[in-house]
Amino acid sequence: MGKITLKQAAAWCGGTVDKKYEDVTFFGASNDTRTLKNGELFVVLQGARDGHDYIPAAMKKGAAAVLCTRRVGDYPAIYVEDTRLALGRIAGYERERLGMKVVAVTGSVGKSTTKEMVAHVLGSQYRTAKSPVNHNNGIGMPMAILAIPEDTQVAVLEMGMNHFREIAYLSHIAQPDYAVIVNIGTAHIEYLGSMQGIRQAKMEILEGMCDDGQLFLNGDDVMLRRLPERPAQKITYFGEAGDCAVRATDIVSKDGALSFTVETGKISFPVKIPVEGLHFVADALAAVAVGLAMEVPAETIGERLGSFQNMEGRQEIIKTEAYTIIKDCYNAGPESMAAALKVLGAQNGRRIAVLGDMLELGDCAEAEHYRVGRIAAENADLVFAYGTNAGRVHIGTVTGGMSCAKSQYFDTHAALIAALRRAAKPGDVLLFKGSRGMHMEKVLEGFLA
Repeated sequence: MGKITLKQAAAWCGGTVDKKYEDVTFFGASNDTRTLKNGELFVVLQGARDGHDYIPAAMKKGAAAVLCTRRVGDYPAIYVEDTRLALGRIAGYERERLGMKVVAVTGSVGKSTTKEMVAHVLGSQYRTAKSPVNHNNGIGMPMAILAIPEDTQVAVLEMGMNHFREIAYLSHIAQPDYAVIVNIGTAHIEYLGSMQGIRQAKMEILEGMCDDGQLFLNGDDVMLRRLPERPAQKITYFGEAGDCAVRATDIVSKDGALSFTVETGKISFPVKIPVEGLHFVADALAAVAVGLAMEVPAETIGERLGSFQNMEGRQEIIKTEAYTIIKDCYNAGPESMAAALKVLGAQNGRRIAVLGDMLELGDCAEAEHYRVGRIAAENADLVFAYGTNAGRVHIGTVTGGMSCAKSQYFDTHAALIAALRRAAKPGDVLLFKGSRGMHMEKVLEGFLA
């Protein structure tokens, strides 16, 4: 594992370090004493509480050193003006030092699953590292880079955002050789104003990429087809459209599996993935396209996708003695909510949709929750909605043809759980989904308790 000395890191970020601590080394970084690992750099951040207050606890937990703005005791430390920017600078230099290839992944929906699929495919041929869960912002992604082992050949890094210039910042740190944009949806439209604004923010992924890099775009997404200007990098389109360079045909999603045939040039090969839902086609095709570009054999790509397992909380199927649970509580937007409801609609048995609010939709919130209600009416037998906009979901279900008796809405977890317990019967299939801030996993835990 590569270790960085405090002297080296201080030079990279313009910080200072006491001479007696210059040769102290660290591997990895954390800003949370609860998850801090022995030998990591503890990054002090200013939140609801001053991170400097946690320095003694971090050192006791095994931190090698601290990145901070002022002295708190006699500890190995790098002193800087802005710890967030310093962390990014250190990560940028470490990315250059390691010299691995970088694949950057972003998109409004499915970027985490795509990141996992790409890493799984590339892991067959290369020593591959990837972003951990939730490490896709200006703090998490640099920490992911600092945890990359010395011998890594390829790093697959997820990039998220909810404001302009966030992905540009991440791209300059990661300097991707390959970049994937899965789609342009309505997530975070509250801060970005329009679909065009969301596309502009996603396209910032190119700012840290050299001109001979390669960009992979969803050819079925009209926003990615109609770019306002063509970038310097080579573009490879993947999708179902006939002119896509990497194309899916003969698509079938049933019985917990997704299968299709990949057509690319003169090559054709089958893929069968143990996930259900047509929305996974784009994620898988992105992994196929990147794999082929990085010379992974077609047969190997098919085998790797056949053994793929998604992350916990992403359309995770849980079988209990009484119920089938579709746990999809990690996050939600209009596109992913519609996709999850269609998966529910394809299930056998009575179908119950347990839906939390979709956040950060701004002026679109009421209309989008109403639309989700109409989609829920088509795919569920019962709907339980929770949150500020749950009433709009309810109105959408009723307008969509569902009776008021089969659609309910709630403003507390406790009321929702109680109603759900009364309504659920053995053999039911239940979907739990909502934005992360709605904590729908707690509703599921309460229901199963």
